[in-house]
Amino acid sequence: MSSFHQDSKWKKTAIDYLESRRYLQAAQLYEQAIELNPAADIQNYWWLGLVQLLQGQEADAQATWFCGLSAAEDIDLATLDLINILETEASRQEAKEDIQAAWLIRQHIREIAPNIGRNLLKLIPLSIQQRILTEDSPELEQLTNLLESKTLERVEAQLLLGALESVLDFMPLAGSTLKFAEACIPFIEPSSSFTNTLMMAAMKIAYKQKQPAHASRVAELCLKVEPDNVEVLRILAAFYQNSGQYALGIQTARHCCDLVDKIEDKAFASHLLLRGILSAGGYWNEVQTAIQEHKQILNQLIQEQPLNLHPITVERLFSTTYFLPYCEDSPVENRRLHNEVAKLCQTNTAIYAAEQVAKYQQSQALRLITATSDQELKVGYISHCFNSHSVGWLARWLFRYHNPERIKTYGYFVNFSDAVEDSLRDWYVDNINHVRKMSSNAVEIADQINEDQIDILVDLDSLTLDITCEVMSLKPAPIQVSWLGWDASGIPSIDYFLADPYILPTEAEDYYAEKIWRLPQTFLGIDGFEVAVPTLKREDLGISTDAVIYLSAQTGIKRNPDTVRLQMKVLAQVPNSYLLIKGWADESALQQSFKQIASEEGVDSERLRFLPIVPSEATHRANMGIADVILDTYPYNGATTTMEALWMCVPIVTKVGQQFSARNSYSMMMNAGIQEGIAWSDEEYIRWGVTLGRDAKLRQEISHRLKLSRQTSPLWSGKRFTQSIEEAYQKMWEIYLEGRSPQVQG
Repeated sequence: MSSFHQDSKWKKTAIDYLESRRYLQAAQLYEQAIELNPAADIQNYWWLGLVQLLQGQEADAQATWFCGLSAAEDIDLATLDLINILETEASRQEAKEDIQAAWLIRQHIREIAPNIGRNLLKLIPLSIQQRILTEDSPELEQLTNLLESKTLERVEAQLLLGALESVLDFMPLAGSTLKFAEACIPFIEPSSSFTNTLMMAAMKIAYKQKQPAHASRVAELCLKVEPDNVEVLRILAAFYQNSGQYALGIQTARHCCDLVDKIEDKAFASHLLLRGILSAGGYWNEVQTAIQEHKQILNQLIQEQPLNLHPITVERLFSTTYFLPYCEDSPVENRRLHNEVAKLCQTNTAIYAAEQVAKYQQSQALRLITATSDQELKVGYISHCFNSHSVGWLARWLFRYHNPERIKTYGYFVNFSDAVEDSLRDWYVDNINHVRKMSSNAVEIADQINEDQIDILVDLDSLTLDITCEVMSLKPAPIQVSWLGWDASGIPSIDYFLADPYILPTEAEDYYAEKIWRLPQTFLGIDGFEVAVPTLKREDLGISTDAVIYLSAQTGIKRNPDTVRLQMKVLAQVPNSYLLIKGWADESALQQSFKQIASEEGVDSERLRFLPIVPSEATHRANMGIADVILDTYPYNGATTTMEALWMCVPIVTKVGQQFSARNSYSMMMNAGIQEGIAWSDEEYIRWGVTLGRDAKLRQEISHRLKLSRQTSPLWSGKRFTQSIEEAYQKMWEIYLEGRSPQVQG
């Protein structure tokens, strides 16, 4: 026997060489051992092949292993032995964080034994770490097939859950990911771990990648495990509604209502149901019952005053009054509900975030000592709409014209995501002095605002985003203002609500929790809109050139049967007229409802045209030019759509109410110098609709004045508006320094 084989230390030396990456020396030892006695130890083939693999000699490694297996008496045992050696080395490489080497070894384990689930579970995250996993990767398909066939005797639940989390994060929209997730259901215990993993992924898919339909399919898997999980049902109802699956959204919200008992849970479930019914746009017979039941629940919530609520519950309660103004123009009663619910939410926020609130108060008190009236103001703007959204299109002029010598701007981008390309979002990133790309954690956002030492914090979201409401309730800035996004939220910690002489009646001061700060002319001013080439022509719609075209372009949530009836009465009195209807809604339900009211008012349904949504805002605006007259909605007017119509020089008929949302168009038209079309009653709405439809000369005159208004109107001067905002900020700051309470400005 040679001295080589008598020296048992060579194996340890070979291992040392391997572990120190001296592969050439290790290979020489194993080759020498095999050459001296090929059958002495079959493991030498396994180790030599491994060393060759780590050297990048994959073909040589496979040939070496094949030689060893060919010489083995029991191929199955020999294969198992080879796999054990490769598994051990793969684990060692993982511990060293040599991802590429570990991945390479596990890929060869997969080729040798494709049905080893544990190896696949470790291989998939390694593939993801190298960003090479694809929808068609064989390892994911093999693992899914193994899980579906239920041939695996034992699956490590935590390993499986980790792989699932990795795949959901890396390929959230892939069909193979959804199939893999479903295959995991029988193997992950407890079920809550599976549900939490899937729902976290679904939330990202819905709100960061803007794919609510796919998010709903992910969330539906949770119901296969827990069919009555209220939390899943709440979120799923919103996914359905956001993706246009209105019937499912309503059905799921109703199921939530049936399952909950606590008043705070009833309030949010009822809110979801109302959201579904209104968004669909055609379930008008159910709206009145739903709104009355919802208001009863809100009144009970206010009466019971539940405390020590979970932060997520509080966050959701902020928005439960959101849909009230869409249903009725009752500002005194609705503002009471807004204010009381917001007050309850802030009370609970002060309990669970007492430490943060105290910290912010102390920070502001210390800064106040050295603050001066002539200092550069740090103004923070918080929103989830710094993108291609109505708020995004309208607010941008403020950032373009802010005086850098007076104002330093900070932008808090709530739930920021790069997953979807958006040129307007990128514009904001480039035009705000300090950009903060935030998550959806309210405390983290508030901490950042406090750290930045913001003087005035402006909320652009109001009740459109519960996270922003929670941030504002924490009072991270000494002066807090609401503007643009909706109506005032009623949160006690917000000092001012920006308005103008028209948008709110004088008596509004009596029922708003915030102090109303009236800007001198308009609560909104912009330089205009981008307009593309129109894609809509009369001939495409089968409408003659001498016909009168009315347009109503609003989402289903703003549709009201009483206003639709007024619109049909207008059509009935204007021969050769048509109504174009456009906006997100349940297409079938909305069309059926419009046609039914048209029939009742003696209007042929052939005079109605239902338009598809166009993907580009610029194209949408261009297509508005096809209309002779815009017929506005009530009790919730158009806002951005009204601004767009005025920019396109199209006459508008609007009915003015008492609440903020029933006066948007009124304010904008007055600031554009147009009073024709402003109605204070149903009769006036019909009369103006008929008059403008019949009088082409009047329409032309209004259109001409609107075109001229681009040069003179405060509505079309972003710079002038920004100056008025900056003057307001300076006065607010002076009031704060003087230690006075916020004052009503008029």
